[in-house]
Amino acid sequence: MARLYRNSDHRRMPWKNGGGETVEVIVHPEGASLADFGWRVSMATVASDGPFSVFPGIDRTLAVLSGDGMALSIEGLGERLLEPEATPLAFPADAATTARLTGGPITDLNVMTRRGVFQHTLVHHVATGSEALPTSSGERLLLALAPLGVSTAEGLVGLQPLDALVLDGLETAEVLPVGEQAAFYLVEITPA
Repeated sequence: MARLYRNSDHRRMPWKNGGGETVEVIVHPEGASLADFGWRVSMATVASDGPFSVFPGIDRTLAVLSGDGMALSIEGLGERLLEPEATPLAFPADAATTARLTGGPITDLNVMTRRGVFQHTLVHHVATGSEALPTSSGERLLLALAPLGVSTAEGLVGLQPLDALVLDGLETAEVLPVGEQAAFYLVEITPA
């Protein structure tokens, strides 16, 4: 069954390290804290250079939603440049990481899963016509970057930018652009 999470209803909370604010789209299990979640999807505004919060035993993937980008210095991986059009970057959330903005504040999309329990993928899509979403052995979350529709077994769901729709793995769904194209991120979360 599809579950809709409107951008206006996402939970706002301080970063674990107190350096900014996170907008939590969804956390599993519902109501879990930063210490005991199985998986979590959130967005954050990064307004200044500095260290990332460390999450022991967690894998994360980041994508830049808006702004120029940021250079990340990740322990064990070196320097990585993350820009809006770049492929999302996967790295261990327990590796010491420092961010340097390349041209002002950015907003990022952050997917985190507990290592050994869940795993995830994060892929950027642009649909120029109707596009069927792949089924999965876990759950899928679609984060709209532009107005779009999603046709599900329950009917048509309209999404505005930064609204999210969570679908059970075997549920069929099709993305329908409102204009010429529909941009969105698709998160797949499966048991490890």
